[in-house]
Amino acid sequence: MDTSVVLRNPLFSGFTPEEIQGFSSIITDKNIAAGMAVFIEGMPGESLYLIEKGTIRISKMLAEGEEKTLVVLGVDDFFGEMAILDGAPRSATARVIEDAKLLLIRKNDFESLCDGDPKIGLKFLRNIIKVFTGRVRDSNDALRDILLWTEKNVK
Repeated sequence: MDTSVVLRNPLFSGFTPEEIQGFSSIITDKNIAAGMAVFIEGMPGESLYLIEKGTIRISKMLAEGEEKTLVVLGVDDFFGEMAILDGAPRSATARVIEDAKLLLIRKNDFESLCDGDPKIGLKFLRNIIKVFTGRVRDSNDALRDILLWTEKNVK
């Protein structure tokens, strides 16, 4: 595993080299070819993914056979963080656009790490929450723009 990927990722902001080393014991990597699904909406959520290489499209099913792209993610981005938090079924589909190398953190491994070192687990969860709330704020701003445009143009 290339630790520079971890060091650049906002999920590890404020981590000491020792804490990164502790985390590296639960991170595995996986290569996935373009066109393949990382996971499908509705599947059980079991891992968080960091993108070391490649591009991933996150999409949502709107109707049978119709998918809407929510976001396209690249190197140093991450996705699937809700699986670490709640383990509920996937809320979207993640598909590889360009051949990808992903770093995985499995929910069970993360929970074991937290049991052994609650401080490191709390630090990681705080970083997830910071990024997650930023994404919610961005979505709220985009929704506001859509509502304003609709109010102005649809009468």
